[in-house]
Amino acid sequence: MSVQFARLGDRKGTQMAQRISGTPGTLGETAEPKELAATAAETTAENPWPLSLLSSKMKSYIDRMSSVWIEGQVVELNHRGKASYLTLRDTDVEMSLPVQIWKNVLDRTGAPLTEGSHVVANLKADFWTKTGRLTMRANDIRAVGLGELLARLERLKKQLSAEGLFDPSRKMRLPFLPNRIGLITGRDSDAQKDVIRNVHLRWPAAEFEVRNCAVQGPDAVPGVMKNLAELDADPQIDVIVIARGGGSMEDLLPFSNEALVRAVSAAQTPVVSAIGHEADRPILDEVADLRASTPTDAAKRIVPDVAEEGMNLLRARAELEAAVNRILDREQEMLTAVRSRPVLAEPQTMITAHENELTMIRRRSLQATNGLVIQAQNEIHHLRSQARSLSPLRTLERGYAVVQTDDGQAVRSAAEVAAGDTVHVRVAQGRFDAEITEVTPEAGEETETTAD
Repeated sequence: MSVQFARLGDRKGTQMAQRISGTPGTLGETAEPKELAATAAETTAENPWPLSLLSSKMKSYIDRMSSVWIEGQVVELNHRGKASYLTLRDTDVEMSLPVQIWKNVLDRTGAPLTEGSHVVANLKADFWTKTGRLTMRANDIRAVGLGELLARLERLKKQLSAEGLFDPSRKMRLPFLPNRIGLITGRDSDAQKDVIRNVHLRWPAAEFEVRNCAVQGPDAVPGVMKNLAELDADPQIDVIVIARGGGSMEDLLPFSNEALVRAVSAAQTPVVSAIGHEADRPILDEVADLRASTPTDAAKRIVPDVAEEGMNLLRARAELEAAVNRILDREQEMLTAVRSRPVLAEPQTMITAHENELTMIRRRSLQATNGLVIQAQNEIHHLRSQARSLSPLRTLERGYAVVQTDDGQAVRSAAEVAAGDTVHVRVAQGRFDAEITEVTPEAGEETETTAD
């Protein structure tokens, strides 16, 4: 945007351009106007923009901006004649914006606006070049009705449910007896007193880490989220309770805030929601690991009752003793039954019976062994008789003899010896040696000798 002072249509700007563009040493003389930088990035210390040019450019740019609908909460409202000035604050973060609204526009809202009202407004930026002040002007403003709020919450609830943030499988089980309880609530609130008093009535040794912050209005969401993050990071905190007393639906809106709901869902420590009364049900109740209908109900559900647990211990001890006694009685009855059996009443009876049985078995074994021995002896005698009938001794007993040479060979033929040889003769009853004086071969042998 290349613009010269003369193009502004401002006489003062033209005169200023003529003054600063004069040649040095020729005061009062005019020179050709100096070309100004086309953009802000091109300005230098030697060639700056005049303030009026910057203001004009800013106003031209802001005037081209479209109006915008915004949502917020009225935290301050002042009436000054035909104009009213209010401050809108974001419902989630600590940011605010001053807004000017004319009386006729404000009158169109119907219900009067008050501090704390939840509104949507159509704003248009307006820049005053003379003072360099930026003003946000409201062309329309409307209070957000209960029906619209409920519709928004229902849409948000369906969205979070579709993402699985309400799934029961995501919820963590609370510890039976928490070591230290984190409590987020308003300062000196009835909710804080109810939770602490009822917890100590049930379990006097319970310890608390109390964090106070705003629990309604624009400061509630950032305050609760900050304390939630700190308690969740503390390893000594076993459970976190977010508590608030009853109130209107607008008062409880921070506990349906999407950012807070997602922060509770992401917490690694079990979170208990104790907001309002039984009928109140902000979205925080759906995503918390445990929903308590009231702060008092939360106290009853996060710690056990010491008196009740004492009775449970006594009852368990009595049941344990009864069970042990029943086992002992049953075992005693079984032992008595075993001892009453004859075998234990008169143990020698069992020994006598086995002794008699052993004697009988021994006698039978001896009889069987003797029978086998006699049978074997008879078989040996029979075999011996057979062997003797075939033995050479039986032949010798009939008068025969066995003649052997010096080397122990039996003489079967007269041709095997010669006259003068000594032979050994065995008879049935002993043996003797003899000398051969004459050898007489049989006819067949002589014939063979002659043949040889």
